[in-house]
Amino acid sequence: MGEPARLRPHTRVRHGIGRRHNWVQLAKFCAVGGSGYAVNLALFAAAVKLANLHHLAAAGIAFAVAVLNNFWWNRHWTFGAREGHAGFQAARFFAVSAVAFVFAALVLEVLITRAGVPEIAAQAISIGAATPLNFVGNKMWSFGLRARAS
Repeated sequence: MGEPARLRPHTRVRHGIGRRHNWVQLAKFCAVGGSGYAVNLALFAAAVKLANLHHLAAAGIAFAVAVLNNFWWNRHWTFGAREGHAGFQAARFFAVSAVAFVFAALVLEVLITRAGVPEIAAQAISIGAATPLNFVGNKMWSFGLRARAS
């Protein structure tokens, strides 16, 4: 039999919404993200309040630490992608995470400079806003079947 037809990303997402397994993965992703969220916010608060860093520098430091923890847990627990090549998965995970970080940083900047939201609250909101982008990117690209085969 030939290779199955490739579906467009929006079609894959629409089909995936109806599958229980995807919702379980989303719950696991959010649990892992919750630990990364706590680490991120704690480091962000320390960097802003104690080290007096600019909010974008603090967000970058907090992101760098939290993303390492999140990669390990997502690879091993959320997506069960242990059989794939860790280096390829890591590169993809960090690429997706970097895109999500840039989006979150833009949201952070707008919330602080335009909306007057306090820094820690703005960081909390910006991370939440970037979570769906991060999940879909990692599920479909970082730890998807192709990434496991690499």
